[in-house]
Amino acid sequence: MTRIDFHTNVPDKIAYACRLVRKAYGAKNRIVVMTEDAAQLAQLDAALWSFSAPDFLPHVNVNDPLAPDTPIVLTDSDATELPQADLLVNLARRAPAQFESFPRLIEVVSTDEADVAAGRQRFGAYKRQEFVPTHLNVGKA
Repeated sequence: MTRIDFHTNVPDKIAYACRLVRKAYGAKNRIVVMTEDAAQLAQLDAALWSFSAPDFLPHVNVNDPLAPDTPIVLTDSDATELPQADLLVNLARRAPAQFESFPRLIEVVSTDEADVAAGRQRFGAYKRQEFVPTHLNVGKA
């Protein structure tokens, strides 16, 4: 069963996703990151290239021919088949359609009211499906 972790109260989803991806990649994980839309995907793509000078975070779009061989894959669509990976990071306000094919899902929820409401809906939906999501308030002092 997929382990689902909610990371909430995140002030900057893109910067937070970069840190998550760097940590997961450093632990030799394959990662898929689901974004809300093409604009957020472009922001994340640019941020991953410039996030940390000493770290190289090899990533491609899910439609790239190199996606099956690249450790970090970015997508904004549930319509495309996602590659096998150890971790799915969700930045979107919708639950990823293929989340059950991943051992672990991290839901990143910002401080934006609409994003918080969508996160609560996803949390409840996962519980109704008999998952046991955990919660980490990253903005808490």
